Amino acid sequence: MYFPTAGIEANPLLPVCVAFVVSFFASMGGISGAFLLLPFQMSVLGYTAPSVSATNQFYNIVAIPSGVARYIREGRMVWPLVWVVVAGTLPGVLVGAFLRVRWLPDARDFKLFVGLVLLYIGFRMVRDLLRPARNGKARADERFAELAARHRAQAEALGVAPESLPTTRVVRRTWRTVEYEFYGEPHTFPVQGTFILSLVVGMIGGTYGIGGGAIIAPFLISVFGLPVHTVAGAALMGTFVTSIAGVLFYMGIAPFYPALSVSPDWMLGLMLGLGGMCGMYLGARCQKHVPARLIKWMLAVVLATTATRYVVGYFF
Repeated sequence: MYFPTAGIEANPLLPVCVAFVVSFFASMGGISGAFLLLPFQMSVLGYTAPSVSATNQFYNIVAIPSGVARYIREGRMVWPLVWVVVAGTLPGVLVGAFLRVRWLPDARDFKLFVGLVLLYIGFRMVRDLLRPARNGKARADERFAELAARHRAQAEALGVAPESLPTTRVVRRTWRTVEYEFYGEPHTFPVQGTFILSLVVGMIGGTYGIGGGAIIAPFLISVFGLPVHTVAGAALMGTFVTSIAGVLFYMGIAPFYPALSVSPDWMLGLMLGLGGMCGMYLGARCQKHVPARLIKWMLAVVLATTATRYVVGYFF
């Protein structure tokens, strides 16, 4: 099948299957999988035009709603966190889209940028995984695993569905901090710090074409110590909203760059999105049964491998 905007020819089942597998595992960590699908499009399919970023964001628009719906259904969406992330990443992603077209249209330079971003994310995740718990306390995700197992056993004993068990509940909300409970455990995040972080991440994510979720989720987990099982839904929702803005922005500036392919390849994005839609729903459904530590290691290994290939490939 020929994709005219991308200027490539590929079996239509290939992007569907790859997106399904990538989104299934990535969505467990609050990531849509777009950060891995971009290297796939550039290295495997040979799609290197600036419009690959817009296509990647269109994939997010198609794929993410299924995973978000599942997290909402299970009561694991922390809405105050969602709105703070969106407020920061939305303006950032628009600036990033402009940077991609204006200063990083060359595929070789863009690959170096992609590699450095992925390398930094992977470094943060590995450092967090190898860092011993302070004061002998278990990590938030490990505490959640113990509590979740206990509640699942309770649900089976009572003969009720797991969704009817305790979910996220906002306890206190101010312009400085937000505190919420999950499975009886308190968690807090700073509003201003999260906003500034989201703004910077949005600029990087907009340039990369991922909406920012692939960067913000590891930061929320590593820096603020929030459990991955509550961060995932918020990160995906933030990515969904900012991806809509990103696609509209790319379409808006396309007429000003007639010599470049800027607007999305709708058909390729749809193929990727269909696979991602199915994979993301199943990933969100299975996440609570998979240890958070395993999810993080899986993502860290993929990040490090992809980043190393791009950075080394730039110099040699």
